[in-house]
Amino acid sequence: MVIVAFLGAAGIMFGKAKVSAADLACYQPDIVDGDTFRCDGQRVRLVGIDAPEMPGHCRPGRRCVNGDPHAAKDYLSSITRTRVECASEGTDKYGRTLGRCKADEVDLSCAMLEAGHAERRYGFIMCW
Repeated sequence: MVIVAFLGAAGIMFGKAKVSAADLACYQPDIVDGDTFRCDGQRVRLVGIDAPEMPGHCRPGRRCVNGDPHAAKDYLSSITRTRVECASEGTDKYGRTLGRCKADEVDLSCAMLEAGHAERRYGFIMCW
C-alpha cells in the first residue's frame, strides 16, 4: 500500500493512500486532462500535482508543465476505469473540488507522478 504525506495549511498530515471516508465517489469519471476530471457532477482537481495542459489551455505568463497532455489524460483515464473515491481538501480558485483520490487502492496523484505524467506542485505530496 502507498503511504502518503501531504503538507497543507494545517501542517503535515500522514496517512495511507486508502481514503477512509469518501466525500465523493463515481464510476469511470469523465477525464478533462491529466489532473482534472468530473465525478458525480463535480469537477475534481487532484491535489499536489500539475499535469501538462491540453492545447490552448496554457495562459500567457503561466508556467505550464512540459510533456504530452494527451498521454497524461489517457493515462489518468486508464487508471480510473473503475470506482474512484475522493476525500475533499477544499476548493480551488476555479471552484473545483481539490481531491485526494484513489482507484483500486491506488493514489491517483502518486500514480501520475510515478508514471512521469505530472510534477509535484501546489502543496507537498510524498509517495512511497
